[in-house]
This record gives sequence, structure tokens and C-alpha cells, in this order.
Amino acid sequence: MSLHRLSHVVIGVPNVAETQSYYSDFGLSQGADGGFSTRDGGEQLRIVAAPRRQLVEVGVAVDDTDDLARVAVNLQRLGVAVDLQGEQLVATEPVGGFRARLAVLPRLRQEETPATPYNGPGRIERVGRAPGVLRTEPVRPRRLGHAVAGTTDLAATMRFFVDGLGFKVSDYIGDKGAFLRCSNDHHNFLALQSPVNYLHHTSWQVDDIDDVGRGAYAMLEDNPERHVWGLGRHHAGSNFFWYLKDPAGNFSEYFSDMDCIPEEEIWEPEVLDGARGLFSWGPPPPPSFLQPEDLAGLMTGAHSKV
Repeated sequence: MSLHRLSHVVIGVPNVAETQSYYSDFGLSQGADGGFSTRDGGEQLRIVAAPRRQLVEVGVAVDDTDDLARVAVNLQRLGVAVDLQGEQLVATEPVGGFRARLAVLPRLRQEETPATPYNGPGRIERVGRAPGVLRTEPVRPRRLGHAVAGTTDLAATMRFFVDGLGFKVSDYIGDKGAFLRCSNDHHNFLALQSPVNYLHHTSWQVDDIDDVGRGAYAMLEDNPERHVWGLGRHHAGSNFFWYLKDPAGNFSEYFSDMDCIPEEEIWEPEVLDGARGLFSWGPPPPPSFLQPEDLAGLMTGAHSKV
């Protein structure tokens, strides 16, 4: 796969400063120019002013300019205008209106994190307290994993990502959504059929389930209203998760232990029903996760702070 990772997202919100403060609390490092960085991925989030919360741009890394040329041809066959200059290509997704920015970037090489030893019946792998209990440093996400967006035309959005950009389908949620990948991760973008185009959530990798829990605990300790859904484990992707809500109404997810699909692996997409695709165990998703509380306002063009 010439595509090899999700490089960044740009989110539009009406309350920039407040939302920026949230993502600082979330563990992202804000630079002098306002962009937010992860430990391994560099700058991966930028928050800009917009009349309503929305996905403004999604970035995808490619290996070389030949990859950009192939994508340009594929998009033009779909009737999508392309701005190809040097080592970058920009095209607008035709349904949601957000930009896809593809750039020649190096492949991400993450420093290996030692496996956390867990004891089990008849198996003692550690003595003393568990390492996750002893950690005191703040949780800092390692990298951006994926973004999820609602689309009023799932088929058209899928054509853009799959036939145009070159993403691959990992699994389906009935006829209501598709998990798409541009890397070895099970998914880097999930497109969901929706009555309105909007950003549902962004997802950020941490080391393990302990850091999923520790990150959420720290975020909720003084702000319990941020809680959305967790702790749990998804079926599609298999990752542990905990979802929180930023001041603009977007969800953000800590995740760990995502399924890996190597480029040479033969993978047959599965058609999942709604419940099975959402979670394997954990509390059931609240109605506000499936239908965010501000959707009606987004549909009418109104915005109310949530």
C-alpha cells in the first residue's frame, strides 16, 4: 500500500481557545504556532475557527510523488478536482466538503514499548505491584490513529476514499458504515451514513489499557461531564477504548491494542451488525454516542455549545 498512515486532522470549531485547552489536558503538546503534537507522530492536530464543529482536513502520508500521480488520476476519473503541486496533493471530499491533503512523508517508526507483564491463572509473569499502578507521569498519546465522520452519502464518500485515494475496506457496519484503512491499522477512517455531515470523533493511540484508563481518569477527575463511553473493547479493530467529549461537542478516544493488517495480509471484510461492530464488552453505548445531542442543530445550520 503506497499510503502508509493518517498524518493529521484539522478540526473547525466555534470555540477555539476552549477546545485547544481541552486537547492540552488530553495529553497533546501545543506548539508555538498553535498546532498539537503527539509523542511519535509530530504535529497531528490543528484547531481552527468555524461556525460549527466540523472536519476541515484529513492528512494522508504517501511514499513518493508517483503515489500522488496515481491518486490524481484516480480522483480525476471520479470527476474530483485535484491540486497537485510538488510533494502534496489536495482534493475536496465531495459530500462533507473537507480537504484530503496527501503528502510525501517518511513512514512512522515507533520505538517499541516493552510488553506489560500480566499474571494469570497458573502463570506468574511479574511479582509486586503492576507497572500500570505505579505510573505517575501524565498520559501522552503516541500518535493519531483514526477519524470518524458522518456523511449524507456513504457510497460517494467511500468512492472518494477507496477508488480515489486508495484506502482499503476492513469491515462494514451493515449498510450504514465502512471501516477504511491507509496503514497497517484495522482502520484509519470510518465513514458513517448520517442525516448530516459532521465529525464524530478522533482517536489517539496510547501504550496499553492502563494508559487508556489513566488518561480518562485524569480527564474526568475535575470534569466528569467529559465522559461519553468506556471502558470497553471494540469488536471491529479489537481495540480498548474510552471516549470523551471536547467543549465543541466532538468526541476524542484513547485507544490501545488495535488489530494490525500487514500490507501483504489477505483480509476479507466482515459485515457486522451494529452492536457487534461497536463493542465486544463494556457498558452499552449511550444514545448520545450513536446520535450526538447537537445533530439536530447541525442539520438546521444552528450551533449550540454542548
